[in-house]
Amino acid sequence: MNRNTFKRFFFSFRFQLIALALCAILPMTGMIVVETVYADVNLVPTRHIPLLIGVIVSTIATTWIVGEVFLLRDFNLLMVTVKRLQSGDLSARSGVTSARGEIRELLDVVDNMAEVLEWHDEEYKQNEEELRANEKRLHEVVEETRRAAARAEALVHTANLLNAQHNLEVVLSIICEETSTALNVPLVNISLYDEQRDVLYVAHHIGAPLEYRTLSTPTPRSMYDTFVEQMGTNIIVFPDVLAVSSLPDHPLHVKFNIRSAAGISMTREGNLIGVLGIATIGEIRTFDESEIMLLQGLADQAAQAISNAQLFEESARRLQRTQALRQIDMAITASLDLRLIFDIVLEHTRLLLNVDAADVLVLRESGLLEFASGHGFRASEASHSRLRLGEGYVGQAVMERRTIHIRDLSRANDPPTTSHISAKENFVSYYCVPLIAKGKVKGVLEVFHRAPLTPDSEWLEFLETLAGQAAIAIDNITLFNKLQRSNAELSAAYETTLEGWSHALDLRDQATEGHALRVTEMTLTLAQLARVGETDLIHIRRGTLLHDIGKMGVPDSILLKPDKLNDEEWGIMRKHPQYAYELLSPIPYLRPALDIPYCHHEKWDGTGYPRGLKGEQIPFAARLFAIVDIWDALTSDRPYRAAWSKEKSLEHIKSLAGTHLDPRVVDLFLGIIA
Repeated sequence: MNRNTFKRFFFSFRFQLIALALCAILPMTGMIVVETVYADVNLVPTRHIPLLIGVIVSTIATTWIVGEVFLLRDFNLLMVTVKRLQSGDLSARSGVTSARGEIRELLDVVDNMAEVLEWHDEEYKQNEEELRANEKRLHEVVEETRRAAARAEALVHTANLLNAQHNLEVVLSIICEETSTALNVPLVNISLYDEQRDVLYVAHHIGAPLEYRTLSTPTPRSMYDTFVEQMGTNIIVFPDVLAVSSLPDHPLHVKFNIRSAAGISMTREGNLIGVLGIATIGEIRTFDESEIMLLQGLADQAAQAISNAQLFEESARRLQRTQALRQIDMAITASLDLRLIFDIVLEHTRLLLNVDAADVLVLRESGLLEFASGHGFRASEASHSRLRLGEGYVGQAVMERRTIHIRDLSRANDPPTTSHISAKENFVSYYCVPLIAKGKVKGVLEVFHRAPLTPDSEWLEFLETLAGQAAIAIDNITLFNKLQRSNAELSAAYETTLEGWSHALDLRDQATEGHALRVTEMTLTLAQLARVGETDLIHIRRGTLLHDIGKMGVPDSILLKPDKLNDEEWGIMRKHPQYAYELLSPIPYLRPALDIPYCHHEKWDGTGYPRGLKGEQIPFAARLFAIVDIWDALTSDRPYRAAWSKEKSLEHIKSLAGTHLDPRVVDLFLGIIA
């Protein structure tokens, strides 16, 4: 209802009041009229008309004033209420109880309308609050779905990268990079559990200089377990690591301004693999539940990938070590060169044990330990090493028959002398293993590294295995050398014996004195010209020295007879090759030398003795010796004739080619004589 409408209503209502007032005074007017009728006609105008006019005017004025007062009051209340409602104050009410009629109805309508509006407004507000709550929940669900999708995508991407990798360093690098990207953190590190030392050490990191890893202090497993127990979960969160001064790496945290950090265990089948850690640099940050869930998922993937890579590398390492031992075994079996074997052992020692240098010192019969071979040294002083038993770590290892391990040579308390190693090498870690074979010390294997070494039991076991292989090599080759020397001495003794037998034959038949040595030298020369092998030359020499050994079975009466032999005597003389065979064949050492003593009287045309061999049937050594034997006999003085000239002897030998002698051997011989 606007103001003009209300004014029209107000004036209409006021005229109604006037009408009512007029109706109220009509009886009074009637009384006046009656009184006038019955009164004196002349008195009417003067007495009643003013009164009537006054009554009418008073009535109208009173009615106007009363209407003005009551109607304006109720109207003003109504207008105030409407304005309050228009301004949004739905709690506004007229509060009028005295109004009547249409004003009352109008005020009631306005109040009822206000109550309805207020109820609807409250309902609207409730609905609006519910809508906002629903929108908030929907936004949270959408955001959580987005984060879950991002987590899933990050995990799938990381899994795809890790599935194709078996190299531990590559796996660690991928995990750090993907974790940094997925969680938007600058610093990520992976600490692996070293069961041997029972500590967690930083194996890989990104977001900080290399010294962060090298200067990091390994965390004892017990300390980590205490943190987990205090947290009540395997997820350890530090809102500000700078506030936790008890951490082992607190100085590093201060140096690199590392603030908020979180770490989570990486386990597989209940075994601790390590810890995946994230951190901020220079800012405090709260890691929400979604980020922790993603970190958990990445840690699970990392545990599996690291475990697989460790198993793969362990298998590959064991295979490499097995192959190395096989190569060393083959070298020991196939070679008698101790330096070559040491080179193979030291090469595998450096490669498979990941050390900077290694050497072998051999214990001599003099009691000195002498340098035999070395790899990885910068200076040459080690190659001149000669140490006495008990001197230095080397001598100590030999005397005590145990492995010596020095973690830091510069910090060793009152160390024995290590003068055989130059200070220029800057070695830090040192191992010395005695080489023991068959209960005897053969030398030592030394291992050097220019950084601290913290090997596991398998590393130490392989080092001792390599030392054992080196000891076996020394023992085998030493034994072989001794056998070789013994064999050489025995061979020399045999040769001396053979020469003694040959000299004895010369002494028995003075007519042929010196014959054996002369034919031996010439036969060897002819054999070398014919490209006879070294081994066969040895047998030819022995056979030549013993070519007439069978004559020991011929009586002196026949052997030393100054006249020509009769047929019977020749029959006995011709048996001396058979006697040689019977004498020498039972001796394995001399059996290969039988060709000359047994067959040197066979002839190319088959007319020789004792078996009548022909052509190629005659052993080649016997064919060589036959021509030399004839040459020496012709050119030497005998009791029954003088020596022939060189020319006559050559002509005679040429005449025997193809009948008594092998024509090709004759040609070779003529080349020597010419």
